Amino acid sequence: MIKFQFNIKNRKLFRLDPTKIILLSFIVVIFWGTLLLTLPIASNDNAEKADFLTALFTATSATCVTGLVVVDTAAQWSLFGQIVILILIQTGALGFVTFATFFSILLGKKVSLKTRVLAQQSLSDFSFDGVLSLIKNVVLATFSIELAGAVILATRFVPKFGFKGFYISIFHSISSFCNAGFDILGDFQSLTNYNDDPVLLFFTSILVILGGLGFVVWKNLWEFPKKRELLLHTKVVLLFTVFLIVFGGIFFFLSEFNNPYTLGKLSIVEKINASFFQSVTTRSSGFNTIDTGSMKEITKAMAIFLMFIGAAPGSTGGGVKLTTFGVILVAVISQIRGTEHAVVFKRRIPHQTIIKSLAIVSLSAMIVITLTTVLMFLEDIPFLDTLFESTSAVATVGLSPIDVSILSNISKILIIIGMLVGRIGPLSFAIALTIQNAQKKNQDVVYPEGKIIVG
Repeated sequence: MIKFQFNIKNRKLFRLDPTKIILLSFIVVIFWGTLLLTLPIASNDNAEKADFLTALFTATSATCVTGLVVVDTAAQWSLFGQIVILILIQTGALGFVTFATFFSILLGKKVSLKTRVLAQQSLSDFSFDGVLSLIKNVVLATFSIELAGAVILATRFVPKFGFKGFYISIFHSISSFCNAGFDILGDFQSLTNYNDDPVLLFFTSILVILGGLGFVVWKNLWEFPKKRELLLHTKVVLLFTVFLIVFGGIFFFLSEFNNPYTLGKLSIVEKINASFFQSVTTRSSGFNTIDTGSMKEITKAMAIFLMFIGAAPGSTGGGVKLTTFGVILVAVISQIRGTEHAVVFKRRIPHQTIIKSLAIVSLSAMIVITLTTVLMFLEDIPFLDTLFESTSAVATVGLSPIDVSILSNISKILIIIGMLVGRIGPLSFAIALTIQNAQKKNQDVVYPEGKIIVG
């Protein structure tokens, strides 16, 4: 792994690898966002000035594109505060490194090999060859999609809110594409009043899906008409995206059909709209069209499963990632069939990829369980709701069955840490905290094989 060394007077003070730099970049962005949100100008005149913890929670949620909030975004934050949140969302979704490299390209500055490797890891690309072109295209495509989304959403919001509808459309388009789940409609209502508007829900879903596919998939799909070839990664992402959307939509529709507090009071068309939207948004974005806290327990359990899986690698979404889930599923099926290798679309999955996938899922599960256990010890909240809240934080989704504002300060801090760990990635976060993960002296030593009985 390439190391980034900072020298003062020819003396090495510390050595940072790309994972540590990405983690530090998120912490720095959150820190400055917190400071800006604590300013009096960031809060509305009729709202109290935000305290440090409220600002920190909001800044972390925005930068980690989660959407969990302790105050109503429309009621608490002024135009200045909302713009700060929007900048944090955009920066957190694409990554500070991506933006910094993009502006370096615009200014004509030479981008070093180290920076290219860092950018490659930030975007989860396969190599750093052509990464500068990818960064430029990603940023330009992001702005273009968000602008197109804002124009479409304006046809729904402007008739209702007048000129302010343009601003609401821009905010919601960016929040949707970045899978952030922040809304400025007020009263924590999100999109619960729009189940009768299929245009709004459909195009919001499209923005969420596009943001959750990942930049490598974008690149591959863009080049497909010329190269006529889809990467295995792209095929897996598209397959499981479609499968989980359809499966989740059908499940929500059937499980909540007669629930008077969610879908039960809606018409059949509105039930279909809401079910489809909830299936899309549950895996990452955090918007909701029904009352999350009023869902049946079996629906909450399915939502936890979908949140845990999340979106694709290198996307604006969270979770353990679609491909991680796909790799483990294929490996399990291969074991059941008694085949030596895990094969999908006539391609063998490397053993190291399977091991990494298992590590990611195991670490994520341990973090969620630990956070759930501690929150249950600190708060008087039912188990399933606590597990839901923990998964939502670590998977950076933002859906919540409880009022987060009533939690103790310690619980809020723990959720803040959960959101940061989830955005960086549990495995990457663990690597970043390792004092030394450089090449070790005995890395080439091959030890004799030992026997362990499993299963």
